[in-house]
Amino acid sequence: MNTVVSKDGTTITYDRSGEGPAVVLVDGALCSRAQGPLPELATLLAAGFTVYHYDRRGRGDSGDAPEYEVEREIEDLAAVIEAAGGSAYVYGTSSGAALALRAAAAGLPITKLAVFEAPFVVDDSRKPIPRTWVADLQALADRPGDQIKYFMTKGIGLPGFVVMMMRLMPAWKGMKAVAHTLPYDAATLGGNAFGQPLDASQWAGLEQPVLVVGGGKSPAWMRTSVRAVAGAVPGAVHREIPGQNHMIKAAAIAPVLTEFFGG
Repeated sequence: MNTVVSKDGTTITYDRSGEGPAVVLVDGALCSRAQGPLPELATLLAAGFTVYHYDRRGRGDSGDAPEYEVEREIEDLAAVIEAAGGSAYVYGTSSGAALALRAAAAGLPITKLAVFEAPFVVDDSRKPIPRTWVADLQALADRPGDQIKYFMTKGIGLPGFVVMMMRLMPAWKGMKAVAHTLPYDAATLGGNAFGQPLDASQWAGLEQPVLVVGGGKSPAWMRTSVRAVAGAVPGAVHREIPGQNHMIKAAAIAPVLTEFFGG
């Protein structure tokens, strides 16, 4: 376990493994160094890269601040990249993909960027996310189970009964422990969550190679979003992985990232 101090003084904890070019992994909602798909992915990528997997602020062993701003999370990622040698490849998944895109647009030294299914909503093919969803999630701060339910149903669009079944899973306890960071995930999406076409100008300055990945079995609205991101980011390459959905398996994405970062 390693630590770095972000610009605002918050301690960010990360694991380092493997040897080779630096790759930083950015988690999505409810995930951390202890849970989710990225710990396994880090192990697979460590065969050819030096992998930096960090706890986003408020999760796991990382610290937090009384007030949240997306810019602070961008500074967290910048601090990890600095610890990785000053520049790095970056892979972000779900809300971590949205954060990584914002970080690249802010000028962080990301030499190659791969993103998996940033959950933007770009049309009316699904129920819109409430424009008040950040505040709504904050209002549920003392009810982590309800925070998760709100995020999953209103944000991701899962049926309520699926969330009820999730309560029976062993991972539910760990998810509740980081549920207070769900407003952070919501905030990373910014104005890209409410059903309008993407404003390509937000990424107009990106010059590094960008790979935009989606799952062939993900919901139609999410596949549409992935294609929209690929069309909005200059020079981006779009790849769809057959048989995968938003909970993509590490073994499915690892060779795709190895090819992209190693090419």
